[in-house]
Amino acid sequence: MKQSKHIAYFVLIVLLLVSCNNTNNSKGKTAQVESLPEEVVVFDSPLLDTIQKQTINYFWEGAEPNSGLARERLHMDDIYPTSPKNTVTTGGSGFGLMAIIVGVERGFIPKEEALNRYLKIVDFLDKADRFHGAWPHWLNGETGKVIPFGKKDNGGDLVETAFLIQGLLTVAEYYNGNTDKEKQLVAKIDRLWRSVEWDWYTKNGEDVLYWHWSPNYGWDMNFPVGGYNECLIMYVLAAASPTHSITKSVYEKGWAKDGEIVSDKKFYDEAVVLNYYEHNDYLTGPLFWAHYSYLGLNPNGLSDQYADYWKLTQNQAKIHYKYAVDNPKNFKGYGDSLWGFTSSYSVKGYYGHSPENDIGVVSPTAALSSFPYTPKESMHVLENMYKNHDSLVGKYGPYDAVSFEHNWYASRYLAIDQGPIPVMIENYRTGLLWDLFMKNKDVQSGLDKLGFKYKKH
Repeated sequence: MKQSKHIAYFVLIVLLLVSCNNTNNSKGKTAQVESLPEEVVVFDSPLLDTIQKQTINYFWEGAEPNSGLARERLHMDDIYPTSPKNTVTTGGSGFGLMAIIVGVERGFIPKEEALNRYLKIVDFLDKADRFHGAWPHWLNGETGKVIPFGKKDNGGDLVETAFLIQGLLTVAEYYNGNTDKEKQLVAKIDRLWRSVEWDWYTKNGEDVLYWHWSPNYGWDMNFPVGGYNECLIMYVLAAASPTHSITKSVYEKGWAKDGEIVSDKKFYDEAVVLNYYEHNDYLTGPLFWAHYSYLGLNPNGLSDQYADYWKLTQNQAKIHYKYAVDNPKNFKGYGDSLWGFTSSYSVKGYYGHSPENDIGVVSPTAALSSFPYTPKESMHVLENMYKNHDSLVGKYGPYDAVSFEHNWYASRYLAIDQGPIPVMIENYRTGLLWDLFMKNKDVQSGLDKLGFKYKKH
């Protein structure tokens, strides 16, 4: 077995060298990579090391210096207006917390330096604006004050808070309290975790969680979160809270809509499994729905009365892949080496791309964050970008979006798109973040409360 792995690795190196000698950097063409045998998709590919190091550096070297948190975006040109330089994103920072752990494990970042960064971050978060325990979407990294994400979105954002808490709990499991500094970090994270008032966001006891609350506008955003999207982690954490837990009925009636969340439809011969919240006539959504909640929450072996979550997430990635290969709109470049659609920059500004909302733009994070679900198909995209289109790769990894159809690409980055790449690649390679998050006792309690079956850690 060990010998065959080394042979496969050697074959991959040969293929990569051949690919290097046939590089085509034209933005108008996408070379189709030869179909690789499954065993060639090896866990120790040097390309995986390269992309992980680059994307992790977005959160390490590129972080806002005062808070240590992730900048909302970074850009290499001035085509689009950007948020103020000191704007940090709470949800994207949660992804970054997990990415830094990968950096430590891969030898890119010294563990003690990461520990000091984490202490800086939790101290900043402790003093930053919060609203019934929930952080806003954006914060000023210099002052800790809320930066409105929209006209009435200047208060608590429970979804972004869930992404941030997912990262914090994973960090607390990684630094297991063997030293005084580690014990201090774990205690501070526990205090932040316990302070989030998940149950308050049911808006006076309704059987659903609300996304936003503002001290100026109250519940005017009026966004009850129900039907499938990226927010499963929010319901799991709300049930897991040791201090402000929701009841199971909030999950069943609010999220699952009394069972109406279940779908019996298929798309490209793949079971859809669950209905999406936004468009009842859509069979699939942007691919980040298969990533954000599952950076820590392991979908492999996860199920409840509504879904097998591995089937759900893997099928969504397969649908995106099959759609690109089919390419019903005949967009340039689409195929087995360029696929994956999600919310990202676009030729129309920020846009929610999906097979049913496709305007000819591919977002690299979609396929690259899907490595656990589609390793062979994701490897094709990785090889294609780095060997045939290196102009689409910058300091912090692949740029956010590309369109060969419109001869366009965005030479810029978004934290929420870069963060899932190194984390999900690591989950494919070693299961590291899944193992850490899923062994948290509060998380297990929440999953048990909601009736989930899952792999014990």
